[in-house]
Amino acid sequence: MLTPEYLFQDITHITPEFLRQQGIRALLLDVDNTLTAHGSQQLSQPVADWLEQMKAQGVRMVIVSNNLRRRVEPFARQLGLEYISMGCKPLPGGLARARHLLGVRRGQVALVGDQLFTDRLAGWLYGIRVLVVQPMTRDIKKGILFRRKLEKPFIEKYFKQGGKLL
Repeated sequence: MLTPEYLFQDITHITPEFLRQQGIRALLLDVDNTLTAHGSQQLSQPVADWLEQMKAQGVRMVIVSNNLRRRVEPFARQLGLEYISMGCKPLPGGLARARHLLGVRRGQVALVGDQLFTDRLAGWLYGIRVLVVQPMTRDIKKGILFRRKLEKPFIEKYFKQGGKLL
């Protein structure tokens, strides 16, 4: 339930071809350390290009973040995406609301995020795939640093089972 199914170097390594092969038509996107650094409203050019590529390929996207509306709304608005703030991951309610916004079946959607105890667990509880990405920047918040230590055995298990960094 916590061991990743897929582990990507970063979000830009998730390709439209990979999504098509998996039957994924829509993505639920985490913000911090997935699309941008913690607390940042700035998007790197590679991530901006990736978002445009996904849109051009018809991949539908919604932001689902545990952050407050005042953090998520300006960021989502800048990207032209719908959003769910206070998604309460790992509880699956925010994912359900986001999927309904997109109008797709569970098998057609995946969550993209950087944390196993929030994103991976939320996707598992909701019954959707999770595309785990390595964090964009070094974590500074104590709670996240603690969770990263707890995540380590699950990441190691992924590689021991033959998983590759995609």
